[in-house]
Amino acid sequence: MRIGDAAAAAGTTPRALRFYEQRGLLPPPPRTASGQREYGPREVARIRIVRELLSLGLTVEDVRSRADRLHLLEGDSPPYDAPGCAEGRGVVGRRLAALDEEIARLTRLRERLATRTGVQDTVAP
Repeated sequence: MRIGDAAAAAGTTPRALRFYEQRGLLPPPPRTASGQREYGPREVARIRIVRELLSLGLTVEDVRSRADRLHLLEGDSPPYDAPGCAEGRGVVGRRLAALDEEIARLTRLRERLATRTGVQDTVAP
C-alpha cells in the first residue's frame, strides 16, 4: 500500500511516516519503480507500535535508541523476557524517572501558585 493508505491504517499522516523514517524509527520502506514508498501489514504494525510508545511518553530518541528491537513488541503478548528487553527496561526506567521529576516539579509549582494566590481548594481534573 502507498504511504497515504499506510498512514490511514496506522491512524496517522504521511508526514508522520516520513518523519519516523528520517528519525530512524522506521527503516526505509521498499519503493516502487517510480520511487513511491510501499508499505505492508508488517510496516503498519510497526508504525502502530511507534505511535503507542510515543503516546506513552517515550521520546523519539528513546524509541530510536531501541528501534532495532521494536519487532519484539509485535503481536498481542510481547515477549518481555526476550533478548534485548533488559536494555529496553533501562530506557523505560529513565523515562519514568524523568516523568516523576516533572510531576514533582509541577506539584511544587502548583503549591507555590496556590499559596501565592490564596486558591487552595481546586478540583484537579
